[in-house]
Amino acid sequence: MGRSLLIAMTGVAVLAVAACGKPAQPDAGGWRSGIKEVRMAVSGTNDDPMLVKRRSVYREHLTAALGLPVKLYESSDYNGVIQALSSGQVDLAQIAGGGYANVDAQVGSLVAPILTPRQAEGETGYYSALVVRADSPIKSLADMKGKSLGYVDFNSTSGYLVPRSKFREQGLDPDTYFGKTSFAGGHTQAVMALSNGQFDAAVLQATGGDPEHGFTRGALHSMARRGFINLKDFRIIWTAGPIPSDAVVVRTDRPQPMIDLARGALASLPYDDPELWTDIGQLDGSTYTSVNRDHYKDIIALRAADITQRRSAGGRP
Repeated sequence: MGRSLLIAMTGVAVLAVAACGKPAQPDAGGWRSGIKEVRMAVSGTNDDPMLVKRRSVYREHLTAALGLPVKLYESSDYNGVIQALSSGQVDLAQIAGGGYANVDAQVGSLVAPILTPRQAEGETGYYSALVVRADSPIKSLADMKGKSLGYVDFNSTSGYLVPRSKFREQGLDPDTYFGKTSFAGGHTQAVMALSNGQFDAAVLQATGGDPEHGFTRGALHSMARRGFINLKDFRIIWTAGPIPSDAVVVRTDRPQPMIDLARGALASLPYDDPELWTDIGQLDGSTYTSVNRDHYKDIIALRAADITQRRSAGGRP
């Protein structure tokens, strides 16, 4: 274990112990006096019961720790969360690396990552998977020349930024190699579009494992769990990663005691109630670990490079 990771984990552990199982203390410093509520942005649809439950757990856990009501601002797409953070409409959010890179480009240090999920094995990442239907003749990326590809969203890390970068590294121009590319609008939409034959392939998030051993979480598994698809109807033909996992980010112009309490409360959740932690879809044995902007510097650079490439290609997705 590297020294920097050990220091980061130790910092989270100290905060977790401080927040573990304790309601908010009296506001000696007065930081709550001018704040009516704490606002947290979340993205995704409300038709996934596990996602809805996770939001409820986060809200209740933070409310108890902060001593203030926590209001969730829900957005169906990445851009809603990005704009809420950038404009200061919310105080914190959980956001993918590509989305954070967008926010960073808009407001810089006014928004900072503080936590990211860490798996029991120490990994803090997930994968981008190129997925086709099981009955497709496509077996590899080489077979995708001239075929249609579905991206998730311009701000999606696994569903846009990383695969495009990796395609280029393999000598393929993502703006000309595929016959047609378009955005589905979200991982759920991308899965359904692929299932309905709108794309020959789609790039999706895959986690809870690795390419060698397979995956147990991600867009396909989430849709299968809800009964919308059968996993046997799809195949993964290419992967890229690991990619830095989503970040819990905060507005740095908020009171520092509020930031510290929020970080401690979230970091303590896997220790306070391990069964509830896994019940809301988190991996068994996973926790939160401290991060900062440097953890996402490669994603920030990828986004800047991709924007340059897109402009030179005439803005094609």
